[in-house]
Amino acid sequence: MPANRSPRSGSFRTGIAVLAALPLLALAACGYGSDSDKAETSKVAAGAKKIDGLDSVKIGYFGNLTHATALVGVQKGFFQKELGATKVAPAIFNAGPSEIEALNSGSIDIGWIGPSPAINGYTKSDGKSLKIIGGSASGGVKLVVNPKKIKSLKDVKGKRIATPQLGNTQDVAFLNWAAEQGWKVDAQSGKGDVTVVRTDNKITPDAFKSGSIDGAWVPEPTASKLVAEGGKAILDESTLWPDKKFVITNIIVRAAFLKEHPKAVEAVLKASVETNKWINANPDAAKASANKQLETDSGKALSADVLDPAWKSIQITDDPLASTLNSEAEHAVKAGLLEKPNLDGIYDLTLLNKVLKAAGESTVDAAGLGTS
Repeated sequence: MPANRSPRSGSFRTGIAVLAALPLLALAACGYGSDSDKAETSKVAAGAKKIDGLDSVKIGYFGNLTHATALVGVQKGFFQKELGATKVAPAIFNAGPSEIEALNSGSIDIGWIGPSPAINGYTKSDGKSLKIIGGSASGGVKLVVNPKKIKSLKDVKGKRIATPQLGNTQDVAFLNWAAEQGWKVDAQSGKGDVTVVRTDNKITPDAFKSGSIDGAWVPEPTASKLVAEGGKAILDESTLWPDKKFVITNIIVRAAFLKEHPKAVEAVLKASVETNKWINANPDAAKASANKQLETDSGKALSADVLDPAWKSIQITDDPLASTLNSEAEHAVKAGLLEKPNLDGIYDLTLLNKVLKAAGESTVDAAGLGTS
């Protein structure tokens, strides 16, 4: 990967962000508003008290293993434990732009989300709508292809490659990678030297089996589902990054909610840190927990041939890997989906570092993009 892929510690300070129009999926299609009340651990402990008088905290996440913190945190009751009598109210999404819309409308308070939608949401609102308050995962993204049609990376040219949604994190990553191969693609239409087909992760495996796409740049577990259908993973995105680390999942919060209910936000962050610690100490049990929550949310658990390889490719971390956010923003700019943004203040890691210190863990850095 060319050197310009490396993260920088500096911040973008020039230009006013102008977003390309990003179509939102229908709320029903992304699972918007669905809940996980069937989770056995959503029960409120006897004698528990509400935080800040809140009846609930609405938490958004995707049905992806790259959102393992949220999946396990809900299923094992880590969030409910820290929130006391304030109920956890989960909402499931397919991709980031839809979740940002829900955040902006107040339909969710806190969300697990990829970097590109977080950048888009922050810049579109001139830094007023959200803050990134923590990290969650690195890795877990692969380019999987039909080996009968694509033998090597150079064969991707001229083929039809799926990404989850226009402007989502994997869409931006694939467009950037294609540009680095010297291929030209119109970001909005997806047409060019390679055709980008924006496809819901839920139907990508069927599209792959039918032959309507030749491959996909997708997160786990979709990548491993394609491999189970006869696909071949020919590129792991982590290999394109220094130290094989890049942010794939952040924690964001509605700015107004952070201001009005810092105790509730701190409780969610404490639960996130506890969840991540438990995941890393108990990988097999955590894998089973995440799969159980996926079954609760979608009605279907993952088979072992999908779950096991998918889980191995994801790193769970409290660190938001802020320096890589700069690079991901640059990729969106290069793709033509975003004008060069000012990301100053996109992070507020104050509460996370408070929680980490209390837990005896190392604090994390905002790479110059934190709230002063």
